[in-house]
Amino acid sequence: MFTGIITDIGTVRSREDRGDTRLVIATAYDVGTIDLGASIACSGACLTVVDKGVDYASNGPGGWFAIDASAETLARTAPGMWDEGRRLNLERALKIGDELGGHIVTGHVDDIGRIVSVEPVGDSVTVTVAAPASLAPHIAPKGSITVDGVSLTVNDVIDQPDGEAHFTLNIIPHTQEMTTLNEAAAGRPLNLEIDILARYLARMQARGA
Repeated sequence: MFTGIITDIGTVRSREDRGDTRLVIATAYDVGTIDLGASIACSGACLTVVDKGVDYASNGPGGWFAIDASAETLARTAPGMWDEGRRLNLERALKIGDELGGHIVTGHVDDIGRIVSVEPVGDSVTVTVAAPASLAPHIAPKGSITVDGVSLTVNDVIDQPDGEAHFTLNIIPHTQEMTTLNEAAAGRPLNLEIDILARYLARMQARGA
C-alpha cells in the first residue's frame, strides 16, 4: 500500500532480460533499511526487492536495489520506462502511523495513458492526459488519480468521441522538482492507476449492488 507521495527519484542502472527482466535501480534511500522482499513502487508499479547493495563511491547512504519484472509487468507499464538511464518515481511501502498525504494507492497499474499537451500557467504547468476508454468512467473532476506513481487531483475531464477521456492536471513547481513529471512532453506514455474507491464502485455497479 502506498500514498502516491514520491520520496526519491531512482535511475535504471542496468537491465538484464532473461526469464524475467532483472532491473538494478540506483537510489538515494538508505539501503540498509530496505529488507529483501520489501515492496517499492517504481513509477506506480509495486515491485519486490530481490537484491541490494551500497554505493561506496557516494558520500551518502544510497546505493541500489534490484527487482525482477515479469512479462506481465512489462506489458502493463509504459513503454520505455525500464530502459537503462530512465528515471523512476520511487515510494516505499506505507507503514502504520505514516502520514497519508496523498491517497490510497495499491501500486497496480490499471492502464497506460499518454500526454496530449503541456502548457505553462504561471510557475505551474497544466498537463492534459488521454486515458483509454477502459478507465474513462472512473476519472472525475476533483477526484484522485495516480500518474507514474504520483498522487494528483484531476482538474477537468472531457470525454472524447472515441471513448477516451482527456483530463487535466496542475503540476506545481514542487511536484515538478520532486518527481519525473518535469519531463512531461506531448506523446509521453504514463502509468495510470484509478482511485481504489472508483474501482470498487464500478465492481458494485457491474454486480447490481
